[in-house]
Amino acid sequence: MEQSDIFKNRNAVLITKHKKDEVIFPVLTQTAMNLNLLDTIDTDTFGTFTRDVDRKGTQLEAARYKALKAIEETGESLAIASEGSFGPHPTIFFAPANVELVLLIDTLNNIEIAGWEISTDTNFCHTEISDLEEAKDFAKKCGFPSHGMVVRPNDNSGLLFKGITSEEILEEAVAKSITASQNGKALMETDMRAMYNPKRMKVIEKATINLLNKIKSLCPACGWLGFEITEWINGLPCENCFFPTKGTAKHIYQCKKCNHQKEIQYPSGQKFSEPTFCDFCNP
Repeated sequence: MEQSDIFKNRNAVLITKHKKDEVIFPVLTQTAMNLNLLDTIDTDTFGTFTRDVDRKGTQLEAARYKALKAIEETGESLAIASEGSFGPHPTIFFAPANVELVLLIDTLNNIEIAGWEISTDTNFCHTEISDLEEAKDFAKKCGFPSHGMVVRPNDNSGLLFKGITSEEILEEAVAKSITASQNGKALMETDMRAMYNPKRMKVIEKATINLLNKIKSLCPACGWLGFEITEWINGLPCENCFFPTKGTAKHIYQCKKCNHQKEIQYPSGQKFSEPTFCDFCNP
């Protein structure tokens, strides 16, 4: 069997209850897997964006835990899990970012391949509101009603409204939350669960494409799949002063099976960085 066909006609289980299959399955059909949905497990028990359940471990660890749970529940040897995170962008100051991971685990061949995508196209946001008008203004800015809202009292009362996608329910949630709050204010935030957040769905789809590309990337030495970038080396020279910049000068690829490495210079196709990005020319 060719390594690129290692998943052909095998049953793969995607664990999700948030409709991620709608963007993951169409991409992974190219692998010729038999894609199956496992939506009977409450994945919120692994962690929630609303912080009522803490995530177990890192983003990668949480996704791995989900995939292994799917394998345990179904008896299959191939599973897919997705995990997202939100916060400040690692390199763009003051920009929020959505980082998505789509993880494939194959216990039969001892394979783990991770597809990643980071995007600033997110509506991840929260605010404190005192009345319905403030709530409606915030919701509109966040893409409501196509993007869901979360509302709760501005304290730890335990009252929580998720998946709000209609003005009627929004009005009810805001009124009840303000009434229950000790200071007469409510906390509003975007619902970042995939089925309530089309922007996030697009990033999950891109992470799945990244996963597919890694599956198709074969080691030139042994032919094993998942030949991927393991190191980004900066130092692309400035086209003005030739000093090294933070621009990527080369990528290092490495095989997980035989450890073969390959160096790719100028992966962006550019041999020089613009002076705008040079710490010497533009301090």
